Amino acid sequence: MKSSIATTLLLAITLSVALAQQDLTTSVNNPPSDRESEVPTLNKKQHVVKITGVRFSYPLLQHWIDKFNAEYPDVQVIIESRGSADPSQYDILVEAYPPLDETQKNREYLYIARYAVLPIANSKSSFARVYSDKGLDKELITQLYFHDIYADKEEQKKIKVPFTVYTRLQRAGAPVVFSQFFGYEQKDIKGKAIAGADEHLLKALLRDTTGITYAPLPLLYDQKSTRQLDGITVLPVDLNGNGRVSDDEKFYYALSGVTQRLEEIAPKDIQNIPVEYIHLSVDQKSVSPEALTFLQWVINNGEADLHLFGYLKPEPRKLEREKFDQFAAKRNK
Repeated sequence: MKSSIATTLLLAITLSVALAQQDLTTSVNNPPSDRESEVPTLNKKQHVVKITGVRFSYPLLQHWIDKFNAEYPDVQVIIESRGSADPSQYDILVEAYPPLDETQKNREYLYIARYAVLPIANSKSSFARVYSDKGLDKELITQLYFHDIYADKEEQKKIKVPFTVYTRLQRAGAPVVFSQFFGYEQKDIKGKAIAGADEHLLKALLRDTTGITYAPLPLLYDQKSTRQLDGITVLPVDLNGNGRVSDDEKFYYALSGVTQRLEEIAPKDIQNIPVEYIHLSVDQKSVSPEALTFLQWVINNGEADLHLFGYLKPEPRKLEREKFDQFAAKRNK
């Protein structure tokens, strides 16, 4: 009897030890997950900053937003395509041509970058084959792109290859800047008017093997390869205004060559290539602290990304950083 009880007790002790060892082994080999072990935290409500404006600037802006959000997770900056909504409903406006005087009175501007507007052709066209070598001088540009009732038809150059001009239908940055640079208005641009954004204009060009048009530099090169987009040929122009296009004015093979060349020339010396500012603006009275924080981040960090996206750096006098910093400090009090 005593032997039986002792045996049963020994088995119970052995089983208990085995189970304890099994639990210990399980806890070591299968520790609690990070999600199970972390202390629950409350999600803070994010402050939202809405941006709208010229569409071709969106890739650069989104790049900045992604980097900014990594540093400021409590501020959500988003881009909304401009529709029929009142621009005053947005925190930040981005535009590609000079503001109207009346509008400028109530807004604070930050000139963040410059962009060029270049003549282009469908790469499969006879026009691209001929004029990617000959290039375009001022007389030929105005003859190709603009209605001019005062032009002497007898003095116009003979163009022996077919071409079809495409232009933007709505008022927008690139056509306004392109036409004004050559002394015209957007309504004076010849050709088939395409509704939509600059991207729609490029699509129309790619569908027509006789097509020529104009477009902002940031849309014309592949970011990874830095080469011209498939199907598009950038046409060289008479950059120094001497009436002919020399070999050293044909620098459009890679994006880095374009930005470097246009930056090393004084703006007043650039001929036949319109260059204008991209600017961000906020309402002077209703601007939020979060919008100002984002714009100040752009001032301090954004310039390093400009060339990658096809923009030229702003002239130092245009940045007006000190003036904007003073405005931001005053608003944040």
